[in-house]
Amino acid sequence: MQINRPIYLKQLIDRQHNGMVKIITGMRRCGKSYLLFNLFVEHLKSNGIDERHIIAIDLESLYNEQLREPMALLRHIDEQVHDAAMYYVLIDEVQLLHRFEEVMNTLMKHPNMDVYVTGSNARFLSKDVITTFRGRGDEVRIHPLSFQEYMSAQSDTTFVERHLADYMRLGGMPQTMSMQTEQQKREYLQQLFRNTYLLDIKERYNIRKDDDLEELIDIVASSVGSLTNPTKIANTFKSIKHSTITRDTIKSYLDYMQDAFMIEKALRFDIKGRKYIDTPVKYYFDDLGLRNARLNFRQTETTHLMENMIYNELRLRGFSVDVGQVTLNTKNEAGKSERKQLEVDFVCNQGDQRIYIQSALAMDSAKKKDQELASLRKIDDSFKKVVIVGGMQPTYRNEEGILIMNIYDFLLGRPVHTT
Repeated sequence: MQINRPIYLKQLIDRQHNGMVKIITGMRRCGKSYLLFNLFVEHLKSNGIDERHIIAIDLESLYNEQLREPMALLRHIDEQVHDAAMYYVLIDEVQLLHRFEEVMNTLMKHPNMDVYVTGSNARFLSKDVITTFRGRGDEVRIHPLSFQEYMSAQSDTTFVERHLADYMRLGGMPQTMSMQTEQQKREYLQQLFRNTYLLDIKERYNIRKDDDLEELIDIVASSVGSLTNPTKIANTFKSIKHSTITRDTIKSYLDYMQDAFMIEKALRFDIKGRKYIDTPVKYYFDDLGLRNARLNFRQTETTHLMENMIYNELRLRGFSVDVGQVTLNTKNEAGKSERKQLEVDFVCNQGDQRIYIQSALAMDSAKKKDQELASLRKIDDSFKKVVIVGGMQPTYRNEEGILIMNIYDFLLGRPVHTT
């Protein structure tokens, strides 16, 4: 089964011949190798690139074990270069290459080599790998399948509501698409979390006593879409788990999870004050199936999963995403002044474009509608305002100029800046 990933393929195409190492990053098993060795190679061939000018090396294969030595790899590549035309060097599992940073910088000195790499162990998964190449690396971050990509692989697209429910429960890890039963998918996701992501973190950071780490992962998974911070979590450990884990250790563990692309952090932004607020923050999982698998598929609240899903889609579309706060100065019934804070689920920025987005599972009453629209109404700038709702109701713009968009229109590609 071939699943096209046009957004990421375009990013690779746009970076061709830019004089930098293209570094494909993302969580393990989300499709980095497939993007590079299947979709990108197919693109090159379809655009007339001679197959002899595509040097593809899988360092995970035992057949290529000797190529994990720097000089052996460089000789292997040099032996295949016979003219001054452009050669495309594609290396998978590059972290297995000794002194790979130096090798990449050496390859980039060849004017007729365009270099692309990916990898999937704990060291390479770290977000700070981009600094290894000292400004000569160009990152392409990829995620598990979006809902639109997920739907492209379905033989029957009639029951889109059922497919969305499956996607919210089982996520978008590409390997699950070839599995026949839900039980297979659940077991795969649970094993993947335990034997890959969790093991990577433990090995990279030499975590011996891992009970607290596992408890923390459960807490973060259970509180998707809720504001939290290391101090609050430490207090939970102390009061409920009777653990002595410190705030600093919790912060380190959260950083490890982010470095492994397991979760992302959304900062709070004061919209009227135009400034960031340090804490609390929100954490979202890069794949809902893995999040649900971690909790044995017991906590699948649609409201929180929908919010996480919208966040992931916005990140895939290239937005930076914060949690918005609108602070109001009001008077209570006694006439005393008080400050009230309203939340905007997402403040989305891309270049000079900004969009405010609320996630609302339903707006089935006047009270619920007022509740969801309250924060957006208090924002007095001219940027777009959107509420994404569950269900199949038609997308429309209300009398206040706020776009009310159903979740299916949003996930299947309709832009949130639609007029």
